[in-house]
Amino acid sequence: MKKLTLMLMLLLSFATAFAQQNQPVEMADALRGSGKIYVVVGTIVIVFVGLAIYLFSIDRRLKKIEKNG
Repeated sequence: MKKLTLMLMLLLSFATAFAQQNQPVEMADALRGSGKIYVVVGTIVIVFVGLAIYLFSIDRRLKKIEKNG
């Protein structure tokens, strides 16, 4: 049953990938043209780095609690 479900999910994700059209994204072109794309990318990087640091700190605390408990 797991294999069937996995196969169905993979087929559906494959179908949606081909459903997308190759049209240019106007917003990305405008952001790239004005140089603001770097602000967007920088903000995304900062958010992901913050989440990674937060998750690693939680992991370290949990390991310490498991070790003591």
